[in-house]
Amino acid sequence: MKKQREKNIFRFDTKLFFGFPEILRFLRKVILIDRFISIKVKNYSLLVIFLILFSAQCALAQGPEKTKRKKYKVVLDAGHGGKDWGTRGKNLKEKDVVLPVTLKVGKYLETLTDNIEVIYTRKKDVYSHPKVRAIMANEKEANLFVSIHANAMPKGNAHVFGTETYVMGTKNEGRNFEVAKRENSVIFMEENHEEIYEGFDPNSAEIDIMATIMQEAHQENSIFLAQSVENQFEKRAGRKSRGVKQSSLWVLWNTAMPSVLIEIGYLTNPKEERELKSEKVQEYIASAIFRAIRDYFDYLESTEN
Repeated sequence: MKKQREKNIFRFDTKLFFGFPEILRFLRKVILIDRFISIKVKNYSLLVIFLILFSAQCALAQGPEKTKRKKYKVVLDAGHGGKDWGTRGKNLKEKDVVLPVTLKVGKYLETLTDNIEVIYTRKKDVYSHPKVRAIMANEKEANLFVSIHANAMPKGNAHVFGTETYVMGTKNEGRNFEVAKRENSVIFMEENHEEIYEGFDPNSAEIDIMATIMQEAHQENSIFLAQSVENQFEKRAGRKSRGVKQSSLWVLWNTAMPSVLIEIGYLTNPKEERELKSEKVQEYIASAIFRAIRDYFDYLESTEN
């Protein structure tokens, strides 16, 4: 009979804390068992159920703090501005098309997400050279740099239309070279451009080597975002996607984070120029870019956890 009673007794050693998990840390500080105290328990299952319920309640109470989302920083760069018109169509200038699209992307991010901080390189028709934009992104320690532009073709190619998204690369051939030459041409508007841009030449062997090094650090994420942008353009915004491309673009070369340059359409195509002037089409394009950025950070969170 005595042995039977001992089976239903828990014995605790001197000043021994209950071995609860991390979440019950505070409980361990409170529950202290003095030496040789015995607690008689007739039904072990009741104790187990109590501990499970108590643990669940504490987990719910501390849930919001545990699941607090990381805050990401995105730099949205509306290409060109002020004295720098960018390219142009029959009626539209690039700087005037990309600014409202960029602001719409920012508005979506600010109102529809709770883990993304938006930083703008410009919110008005003002000029700032590319180096200032890259420096801003680096100093703010941004997690992502998105530069938004509009495209153009030489005379005789007005039939060409569609979107393209560029990542940093060294494949300066054909159309990629033409885009790099046009987008980089703004650096020569500065009187002391050789000093400011440290002799940047997208065709030099040194730039080729440095670009390769930069690619290794951020290329995978840049390409992931670029592909997401183009998928959204084609499947959700009804645009013709011309795909993801690589080129030596100064503003991407000097940003120390995943970066893309988005060409939202060709102003030299009459139909696309008219569409890009439409606020409705601008909303579609902006929402596509927003979804791509949102999905990119959702992907990052899933891989970091």
